[in-house]
Amino acid sequence: MKHILRCHDIVKTDFVRGENCTLYDAHGRAYTDLESGIWCTVLGHGHPRINARMKAQIDQIAHLGTRYTSHLAEEAAVEVLETIGYDDGACTLLSSGSEAVEFGIQAARRLTNRPRLLTFAESYLGAYGSGGRKPEDEWIIVDWHDRERADLLDTLEGVPWDEVGGFVFEPGGSGSAHVKFPPSELVDAIMERVRANAGLVVVNEVTTGMGRTGEWFGFHHYDLRPDVVAIGKGLGNGYPVSAVGMTRSLVDALESDGLHYAQSHQNDPLGCAVALEVIAELGEGDWIARGREMGAFFLKGLRDLQAGHPVVKDVRGRGMLLGLELHSDGGLSAMELYGRLLDQGFLVGYYAAGNLIRLDPALTIDKRDIERFLAALDRLLASRRMPAVD
Repeated sequence: MKHILRCHDIVKTDFVRGENCTLYDAHGRAYTDLESGIWCTVLGHGHPRINARMKAQIDQIAHLGTRYTSHLAEEAAVEVLETIGYDDGACTLLSSGSEAVEFGIQAARRLTNRPRLLTFAESYLGAYGSGGRKPEDEWIIVDWHDRERADLLDTLEGVPWDEVGGFVFEPGGSGSAHVKFPPSELVDAIMERVRANAGLVVVNEVTTGMGRTGEWFGFHHYDLRPDVVAIGKGLGNGYPVSAVGMTRSLVDALESDGLHYAQSHQNDPLGCAVALEVIAELGEGDWIARGREMGAFFLKGLRDLQAGHPVVKDVRGRGMLLGLELHSDGGLSAMELYGRLLDQGFLVGYYAAGNLIRLDPALTIDKRDIERFLAALDRLLASRRMPAVD
């Protein structure tokens, strides 16, 4: 890979084929993918229905200019809005999750004309733009991690609510990979204060959406109705398509304000066709309910391992979004465990700063793959035992 810019780690370069949760390298060795690619293939690699729709659309038309569109854009927008739970509203289809989140951020800034937005510490809101940088003069960061329940609301003391134009909410702390779910009471308190000051709510569902947490979206686990929902990753099952859905009141305000935004692949027929098929398969196949069931089975298996291996500090999860955190002094790091699992034929994520292994398998994963992984993990953890923690 001499001519590939090294802007991130590249561990393996010879995967040639994928089928559901199994990847095959050039030597024919099989690997179980417990990351869904990069959290994208919510219906598994090479899904026959998605691939067939993609191939059929390519033979018709894949791309149109921004001044032109097809019926697929309207159909995809309607389906996206329905999954969010909007009776009305509007949607635009884009190319990446970062773009979708940044679009929502800029919409909130434009309409509220307030200097700052609020989000939680360790939220990942994109690879660029205001959400990617989070400069202090534009953002208020609330750090609720490691707080006792009784002290949660103390994190909101001193927030200048009259400066806050909106709350950008990531429902699973997922982009930063620590797999911690913000407490409902804290989210409710922020919502109450933001709404009282006529602020907006933008939800980042790039990694928590499309059934990942056992519901269509992560915010469905909370009592809130967002103004903007940004979707990516699972919406294309590996194809690069994202979406921004908005309430009708917000759409009307933006259009009245003269909003102009255009990019080369906005509302492209191919991306719209893929999104339509993914949404249809998720609903008709009842995959979200199955993912919730398999996620509960997976979480129980991880908790059983935690009970037998003191090196495991914590296990947490919601649907098919799970994490296993190791003790920092346990003689086994998440990075080392990642490498050992790769040697055993399992692809997982790891968060070095949190000493955590992250698991985000497709909703379509075979139960036997989960059982094989748990058995392999059991063996590896047993090889690095630490004394019981008081």
